[in-house]
Amino acid sequence: MNKKISIITINYNNLSGLKKTVESVVNQTWKEFEYIVIDGGSIDGSEAYIESQSAHINYWVSEPDKGIYNAMNKGILKASGEYLLFLNSGDHFCSDSSLQENQNRISTHDLIYFNLNVIDENNTFLKKYPDQLSFSYFTKDTLPHPATFIRASLFSKLGMYDESLKIVSDWKFFLESICKFNCSYIRVDEILTTFYLDGLSSDPKNKVLIFEESQQVLKSGFQAFINDISELVELKDTLSNLRKSRKLKILVKLGILNKF
Repeated sequence: MNKKISIITINYNNLSGLKKTVESVVNQTWKEFEYIVIDGGSIDGSEAYIESQSAHINYWVSEPDKGIYNAMNKGILKASGEYLLFLNSGDHFCSDSSLQENQNRISTHDLIYFNLNVIDENNTFLKKYPDQLSFSYFTKDTLPHPATFIRASLFSKLGMYDESLKIVSDWKFFLESICKFNCSYIRVDEILTTFYLDGLSSDPKNKVLIFEESQQVLKSGFQAFINDISELVELKDTLSNLRKSRKLKILVKLGILNKF
């Protein structure tokens, strides 16, 4: 019988991060999941480590790939779970009981997303996500793939991750799932996993590429939405400036204008 959850880890030459992730998965007290590890042909000892843990891994491979999303797509094709969770090398569950405490919440909806514990070189902070998702939200943010369970059938309905994109394909998938295909979703106000700001999308050097790729996605599929959002942002800025106007505040106080 297929497992309820497939956890997919991709890795490339990140042995220390891989160990952290694999140990986190293997140590879960609730074990009704399958575990898949896709390594991109690492030469840092990752392959030997994965092999040493093969008793705890349902499927693994170590071979060259064409990038992050090609590796993630390989994992999707091998997964048999109803829901998929991408916990890439370096990321880990917040505790050994994370799945035990939350597995009953994983049902019915297409996307189930949790809070994310985020760590960079100097700080640790909690990232929370909105209860209601919108196009305007996705123009400036995304959902956390290490803390979002995705119904596996969505990849048949929407298609796999776009391998022509180097950094924003997971963002594109979430954007289209909500704004184009009207997929169901729910936020769980609990911390599920820890994410480290040391990947491609977090590197300041990649900001230009992220902008260019995201604009490419928006212009190719959501041009009319962009026009509306631009007008709304302009109107909101105008209204905000009016609310700050000292003269208008006096007119409202005198009763000449209604409060707005």
